[in-house]
Amino acid sequence: MDNQHQHTISVLVENNSGVLARIAGLFSGRGYNIDSLTVSPTEGTGLSKMTIVTTGNDEVLEQIEKQLSKLIEVLKVTDLTGSSFIERELILLKVENTTENRSEIMQIIEVFKGKIVNVHINEITVELSGRSAKIDAFINLMEAFGIIEIARTGRVAISRKPGATQEY
Repeated sequence: MDNQHQHTISVLVENNSGVLARIAGLFSGRGYNIDSLTVSPTEGTGLSKMTIVTTGNDEVLEQIEKQLSKLIEVLKVTDLTGSSFIERELILLKVENTTENRSEIMQIIEVFKGKIVNVHINEITVELSGRSAKIDAFINLMEAFGIIEIARTGRVAISRKPGATQEY
């Protein structure tokens, strides 16, 4: 398919069983993979917010948005792509370390504003949050030392009003 790019979609839903399965079914039924999906309770009682990241062309994503909006439990669908929005991810990463490279690893963690959450004789576990690009860059640097394990949340996103102060 041509003109494929990443879309970040925010979906406000009633927190009922089966909603996630129906939403995932819309994507798979159209042959699209969900790159990341986060779901959590939100500002209203009995409501959840889903942040879905997928890659595809605008036409198919427009159809998915229309189909999502038809589901009874879906209250609001917003494609944040192309608009001003704030996004974050969280990662826990275990990296190998030796006495020779430990200080270098710790300096990189400090530059990325990460937090060391566990230290072992030959591994360090780091907690880091930020934009997806920041997380990707950190992973790329840690690969040189030997990544043992990664747990990554996926993107969460929220809209930002135009002209709002720069995010931090």
